Amino acid sequence: MPRPRKWRKVCCLPESNRFGPLNVPINQEHFVTMTVDEYETMRLIDLEGFTQEECANQMNIARTTVQRIYNDARKKLAESLVNGKVLRIEGGDYKLCDGHEKSCGCGGCHKHRCGRGFMEDDNGGE
Repeated sequence: MPRPRKWRKVCCLPESNRFGPLNVPINQEHFVTMTVDEYETMRLIDLEGFTQEECANQMNIARTTVQRIYNDARKKLAESLVNGKVLRIEGGDYKLCDGHEKSCGCGGCHKHRCGRGFMEDDNGGE
């Protein structure tokens, strides 16, 4: 029996979940689906500048898992760009960050960016 998949911690969902050319007919043949955890891996590594090790710690998974997820995400992004397919971001094995963890220092968490989810400091939030 295979091991159950470990949930990957994701700070936020993408603000838009569909990207691609505007001049193609929308049907299933013209879609590439990237999972939310693949999106998060690309966001952390390519946008935030995390190393694979830092990304693994942030998402609570092994570095080798990050490497596999990142390679899969890059292939899907390339397929979308090169073949003119719409990139759809949905699904995957993830849990959203609750915004209360001190380890969530990437700044990508909506709760952290919006000021919600911060614990009050020792001065009672003053």
